[in-house]
This record gives sequence, C-alpha cells and structure tokens, in this order.
Amino acid sequence: MNDCGDGLRLRQGHHNLSSGNSRKSLGNGRRERKFRKLISSLYNSISGLLYISQLKQKQNKHRSSDTEHAGIWSKSGADDTTTDWRDEAINGGSLKHVDLHTGSNGWASPPGDLFSLRGQHYFTKKQKCPSGSWILQPAGVDWLRSATKLDNVLARPDNRVMHALKKAQSQGKDLKTFVLAVNLQVPGRDHHSAVFYFSTDDPIPSGSLLHRFVDGDDSFRNQRFKIVNRIVKGPWIVKAAVGNYSACLLGRALTCNYHRGPNYLEIDVDIGSSAIANAILHLALGYVTAVTIDMGFLVEAQAEDELPERLFGAVRVCQMEMSSATFVDTTSSKKVVPSKVNNHHNQSRVRASKPEDEDDDD
Repeated sequence: MNDCGDGLRLRQGHHNLSSGNSRKSLGNGRRERKFRKLISSLYNSISGLLYISQLKQKQNKHRSSDTEHAGIWSKSGADDTTTDWRDEAINGGSLKHVDLHTGSNGWASPPGDLFSLRGQHYFTKKQKCPSGSWILQPAGVDWLRSATKLDNVLARPDNRVMHALKKAQSQGKDLKTFVLAVNLQVPGRDHHSAVFYFSTDDPIPSGSLLHRFVDGDDSFRNQRFKIVNRIVKGPWIVKAAVGNYSACLLGRALTCNYHRGPNYLEIDVDIGSSAIANAILHLALGYVTAVTIDMGFLVEAQAEDELPERLFGAVRVCQMEMSSATFVDTTSSKKVVPSKVNNHHNQSRVRASKPEDEDDDD
C-alpha cells in the first residue's frame, strides 16, 4: 500500500513538474519571439550605418584639418547665400543629398507610401495602409563623429542646420519654423551620431497626436515614439536574418533623451543603452557590404481616434560609409541652453522602461 502511494505521489510529482516545465517553456518561447522581434527592429535601424571595413575607418585619420575641425558642420563648397535655409540645410553637411534610386554614400527622402502603417480601422480589422505624405518636411541629415557622445546637438552653436535657420530668421523669414530631430547615437572607440532633421513652417495642429508628443511628458513619448524600417538593398544574408520590414517602439527598447527648445524637439536615441543593441553592433561590424535602408519615424496610434497613423518624417540611408562623418570637437564648443517657454521646454534624460507584454502587431 505504501509502495502504491509512493508510486502515485511520484507520478503526480512528475506530472506537476512536467506541467511546470511546459508553462516555463511557453514563457521562454514568448520571450524568445519578442527578443527576436526587437533584434530585427534595432538591427535594421543601425545596420546601414555600420556596414564598413576597417580600411574605411582608418581613412578618418587622413582627412584634412579643415574638415576635421570645421566651425560649422558644412561641406566644402556649400552655398552660404541661398535664400531658402532648407536648401542650405539639405545640401550642406558631409553626407550628401543623393538620388532616391541611384545614390550612394548619402541620404534621400523616401515617399511615405512605401511604409505600411495602422489604418483607419486597424483596431477592428487589423488593416494597415500606406502612410501617405509626411507631416514634416526633410531638413537635412548629419553624420557626425566625436570623442564623446553628442547630446542635444540642436543647442550647439556649431550646428549647421540651426545656424541656417537663425540666419534666415535674422532677415525676418521663417520666424515660426519648428524643427524635430532624431539623433541615433552609435557607441564605439569614436562616437558617431546620425542626425535626421525635419521641420514645418506651420504650427502643429493643437490636440493632434504629434502636438501631444512634442509638448507631452517623457513617459508619453517613450510609449509612443516608433521607428519603421525597410531594407531596400543589401546582401541576402541580411534580408534572411532580419526580414525586409520591421517596427519598434524605441522609447521602450532603448534609453531616449528628449530635449525641448523654444522652436525644436530633439530625440537622442542611445543605442549603447541596450545589451541587445551592443550585440547587434558587433554583428553589423562583421559585414563589409553596404546596405540601403529606409527609416520612418512616427508617433504610434493607440486609440481609435488617433488613427490613421502618419509618419512625421522618413529618410533613406544609401550605403553610408563611416569615413564620411564630420568630426565635432566637443571640448571647445559649449551648448546654448534654451530658455524656458510655457514651462514645456525642458531637457530630460529618461531610462526606457522594460518592454511590456504585447502582441505581434506593429
């Protein structure tokens, strides 16, 4: 009788252990799927910036001193007399503005229709549709290198985009222009920043999702700031590993620092804040073949009345080389601290919260 009881208890214990292992396996499976999804999104974001060879990195050391220590981050020969500050901002900088289809080692502006976002009936029918036109207009790209991490670049007196805008404003033009910049910070022996600038001359509609994001708190921003990626060109191994399309809430995956000035918002995305992102960096550095990727930025819609989603801006990075970065001397330039306006213009550093459980929908 005792043997039977012991046998029954052993079988029950084995059954409970098996059930526990099954539940644990299911939990691990969900975490693994989310882990792979996050890797795919972050990989797409930075892979185009880091597919370079060691030879290209060494070329940085041989660049002329004029380029290395330029007071304003403008490329040689840039027209400083242009009547439109955006023309100067778009065509200046070490990373050139290139043709959307044939350009290389530069950037272009992909149309919003290339990106599929949440449509008007997404929450009932799970339908996505082309984004349509951007909310903001492209205003340039900077590919920068420095000894230390570059934060709040729009507040620096040597920022060429804000320099061009201020010059126009000194002539009574573009007085209501607002700039939104996304600064992807890439750690390494030399720190790099890919800064994407977008702007509008018209006031952002009050109460709109973008307006709530610009003037909202950092918790709201972290829950809504989203990137959507497309691989346009690249080796088959990249497409096989990460797919051709992915999306990620960057504020929940990485540390994002938000800098609000009188006429701008800058989002600094610290790629080095995540162990996963650091692993992706090592993987990306193993490739020498350049890729072309599209990156779209938006505020995620999480309620019916916020649909359909729209990009506030998008950029195509075309086979960019590390050696094209402009050096920024962080030891000599001081930041211009923006004055407070309506108590909304703050500088903040927020540690991104751990991603919560969510479904597989982007």
